[in-house]
Amino acid sequence: MATTPTQAFIFLAFFALLTSSLCFASDPSPLQDFCVADAASNVFVNGFVCKNPAIVKADDFFLSGLNKPGDTSNPVGSNVTQANVAQIPGLNTLGVSLVRIDYAPGGLNPPHTHPRATEILVVLKGTLYVGFVTSNPNNTLFSKILYEGDVFVFPQGLIHFQFNYGHSNAVAFAGLGSQNPGTITIANAVFGSRPPISDIVLAKAFQVSKEIIDKLQAQFWPHN
Repeated sequence: MATTPTQAFIFLAFFALLTSSLCFASDPSPLQDFCVADAASNVFVNGFVCKNPAIVKADDFFLSGLNKPGDTSNPVGSNVTQANVAQIPGLNTLGVSLVRIDYAPGGLNPPHTHPRATEILVVLKGTLYVGFVTSNPNNTLFSKILYEGDVFVFPQGLIHFQFNYGHSNAVAFAGLGSQNPGTITIANAVFGSRPPISDIVLAKAFQVSKEIIDKLQAQFWPHN
């Protein structure tokens, strides 16, 4: 995808917002300049053990490839390319990460939550219908149609989604306030858990028959 001057400006503005989010990250504040994740360590801590600073390299803070579209040939028609501590070890303790989201026409990033992060999303290409739902008892939906250059915020832990409202491919980038925000996709978690949640429980919760629950669980087990 060729980058226009407008898209380049949007991208730089977005990263300025992303950088400022470090001050409000949900992860604990670092106590040193950096703490590059040592993936080879067998010590279990909240996050990752620091690599010896003497062997840290620039590549520990680097990732390439976010200019490449993700494969959207899947049932929901979207693809999320991660840039968190698993891909960039230098993000450890810094409380921030990034994703690229590609959407086919009619593609959906289905309702999900990030238990450890607020998300700020900017649309680089296309038109998206986005929204989030507040917690009980109100369950209020806040939604908006976003166009190229528009920004929307999804508060930490709340169910949210993005749907490609247009007839062509769409692209968005999102910053998240955690090195490892986590993702719980609602349908996959409820209908595709292993072992499965009892269909009696789900039938009662959704006020439908067990037969409907069984059909839904059969849809999600092959893909989870």
